Amino acid sequence: MFIDPGRLETRLRAEFGGTDGESRVVVRQAVDLADSGKYADDVGVPLTNDVVVAELADAPDGTPVDRWNWWIGSLEVAYGAYDQFGVRRFKK
Repeated sequence: MFIDPGRLETRLRAEFGGTDGESRVVVRQAVDLADSGKYADDVGVPLTNDVVVAELADAPDGTPVDRWNWWIGSLEVAYGAYDQFGVRRFKK
């Protein structure tokens, strides 16, 4: 697996703040996206912690969930079929 959930959760909170619940749900979605192989197939590189953090850093200001959903929306526009990886709700 290219996503290390524990390390990614820690990095998300350190870089973007937000609640524990936000970081956890973004990590779960990142793991699901990585496991699907869709990102690697579309972009040509595996989804890693570094890729997630770099892509979310490019998003407008916001919490991990805000940034994640912005990025997933960008992937949806570019490649399609990413909507399923967006975050709709989470426990704070």
